[in-house]
Amino acid sequence: MNYRVSVKMNTEQYYTLKAKAQSAGMTIPEFVRVTIFKVNVIPRLSKDEAWLIRQLCGMANNVNQLAHKANAEGYFTVTKEWEQMAVLIDELIKRIKKCSEKS
Repeated sequence: MNYRVSVKMNTEQYYTLKAKAQSAGMTIPEFVRVTIFKVNVIPRLSKDEAWLIRQLCGMANNVNQLAHKANAEGYFTVTKEWEQMAVLIDELIKRIKKCSEKS
């Protein structure tokens, strides 16, 4: 079974495609087919994954604050906080890995 796909492009996009196909020694349809099957598509993050990444970024800010506190007051004063933060970060990374395995 054959399917036809049409794509709208502006002038610049069309001529870029045409030039790339010509430089590869292919017709536009050949170039598009070859390109489609060689491209590795990385799926977008799910809402859960994006939320977990935001949480991790927030924790990075907390780690930065702990570093400032450690520099000001001494490293011993933030040991317990750092250990708690490390556990939270590890748990969050495990959740992110689980989400990405589901995808």
